Amino acid sequence: MAGLRLIVGLGNPGAEHLRTRHNAGFWFVDALAGRESARFGMESKLRGETAKIVLGGKPLWMLKPVTYMNASGASVGAALRYWKIEPDEMLVVHDDLDLPPGTARLKFDGGHGGQNGLRDLFAHIGHGRFHRLRIGIGHPGHKDRVSGWVLGRPSKVDEDLMLDAIARSLDVLPLAVAGEFEAAMKKLHTNGRDS
Repeated sequence: MAGLRLIVGLGNPGAEHLRTRHNAGFWFVDALAGRESARFGMESKLRGETAKIVLGGKPLWMLKPVTYMNASGASVGAALRYWKIEPDEMLVVHDDLDLPPGTARLKFDGGHGGQNGLRDLFAHIGHGRFHRLRIGIGHPGHKDRVSGWVLGRPSKVDEDLMLDAIARSLDVLPLAVAGEFEAAMKKLHTNGRDS
C-alpha cells in the first residue's frame, strides 16, 4: 500500500474551540508541527491552514480545514486535487466518541460512524477509502448530551489521556508514512493503555 502524503486534522477554527474534544484532530497536527518545527499558514484556495514537513525522507503535507467540522470535505477535496494526492495516501485524524480517552486507533476504509467531519468528507470524495486515526474522547452516556460533550473541554485527566494517545500515535507515524500500516497499527494498538 502507498505511504502517506497528506495528514488532515479535523476540528473547528477559532480560539473558543481550541481545547475542545472535537478538535483532537487539530491537536494531533499541531503536535506534529511542533515536533518538526513547522508552521501553519493560511491557504485560502484550499480553505485551510497548511504546513509541509519531511518525515523519514518523504515530503508530507498537513491540512487544518477552517470551514468548521461539518464542512471539512470542501477543504480536503480541494487539497487532494491541488496536490494530486489520492485518498488512500491521506490520513484523517479525528475525535471518536466510541473510544475512551487515552485510546488511539488506526484504520482504513469503513463508515463515518456519525462523525460529521467524516460524513462531509464522504460527500465530497464519494467513498471512505482513506486512512483514519481515531482519537478517543469517551462518550457522555446519552445521545442528547453528545453535542455539548464534543464541543466542551475535557477534564484535566481526560486531556492528559488524549495527549498521551496523540504522543503514542506520533511515535508510530513514520511507519504509516512509509506505508507500513500493519506495523504502525500493531505498535499503536498494543502499546501502553490499549494492551
